[in-house]
Amino acid sequence: MRATMTDSPATVPTAAPHWRDQPHEVVERDGIRYTLLGTAHVSQASVDAVRDAIGSGEFDTVAVELDPQRLQALTDPDALARLDLVDVIRSGRTALFAANLALAAYQRRLAEQLGVQPGAELKRAVLEARHRELPVHLIDREVGLTFKRASAKLGFWGRAKLAGGLLAGLLVDEPVAEDDIEKLKTGDMLESSFSEFASDTPALYDTIIDERDRYMAARLRESTAADAGAGLAPREVLAVVGAGHLRGMAGYLREESRAAPAIREELEALPKKSDIPWFTIILTTFVLGGFAWGFWQGGIDVGSDLLLQWVLATGLLGALGCAIAGGHPLSILVAFIASPITPLHPALASGTLSALTEAWLRKPTYADFMALRQDIGTLKGWWRNRVARVLLNFFLTSLGTAIGVWTGGLRMLGKLVG
Repeated sequence: MRATMTDSPATVPTAAPHWRDQPHEVVERDGIRYTLLGTAHVSQASVDAVRDAIGSGEFDTVAVELDPQRLQALTDPDALARLDLVDVIRSGRTALFAANLALAAYQRRLAEQLGVQPGAELKRAVLEARHRELPVHLIDREVGLTFKRASAKLGFWGRAKLAGGLLAGLLVDEPVAEDDIEKLKTGDMLESSFSEFASDTPALYDTIIDERDRYMAARLRESTAADAGAGLAPREVLAVVGAGHLRGMAGYLREESRAAPAIREELEALPKKSDIPWFTIILTTFVLGGFAWGFWQGGIDVGSDLLLQWVLATGLLGALGCAIAGGHPLSILVAFIASPITPLHPALASGTLSALTEAWLRKPTYADFMALRQDIGTLKGWWRNRVARVLLNFFLTSLGTAIGVWTGGLRMLGKLVG
């Protein structure tokens, strides 16, 4: 589906440097010459180089380091306002939505500092190619898939650290450090967004950089093969990618011998979860077993006390998280009721139910969605914007319930062994 674009391609300024002055690699394979143009995502010179290269008439096909969702974010500012927030929560995509917001917040801070919208050269590549009626291929993997694969490779504490970093990226409105900006000129936007983690977490670095190098090289081969099959017969392909991907992509493009579709499918696959929810079974057995033991060994008084402590520990802390998020009184009540049940039945997760209640009672408006990227740049904005407040509700209610589960479980354990 083609996104709405309002920018019109501009003519090449006579003073612009030639695109071959920019970092690039040339790989010839299967009768096609691939020219990989390495760009800086925060550089006007890269925008000019992209415009220069496509305007030169040397290329019959253009590929870009984007996926459909990121292209839509760059070219259709109103897309966010059409989002169904309730559907996002129901389908379990809340964390991915927050990750995309964290990336958007980081890009906004960069744009304010540098006066150049991050990814402007990628947007320009699509605009220029379509203006000249050249085939355009989006070769990057979806951000959501990359995020899910990265999370799957991290342990519990690694995922907690990543989630904390995303939350900090959403709430912090400090200028981007000069060192990070310099790295971004030769690196990758996702890597820079998660730089604190990617630098000391090999699994995260591999997923964000190396896997995507391999994925984009495979997508290039697959896309041009599809064009050839459709009678378009590409011969000169320009691939506009971040400079941090240049060497890795060129290497995979030259050396990879496996079929491109097989590589793509492998790098899109997510680790299968166990069909048996062992953690839920163990926790449910512990909690229900504790109640049963209390009633059997100590009678109604001990059993009732264990049950009451569990309900209060989980319910009150879940409700407290919702209250801190500025939840509606009914959302707080839902959080209190759902929190004691959440560990026993994940489908009744307190954060999800409370956030759904909040979104239903205080339905976000078009203005909330349009102001979202701006509002999440300040702490006050998080509580003022209804979309942001629903996200806060989800995360803080879930956090409160998790703390309550550990607190209630330790209290129960103390009673059982005491």
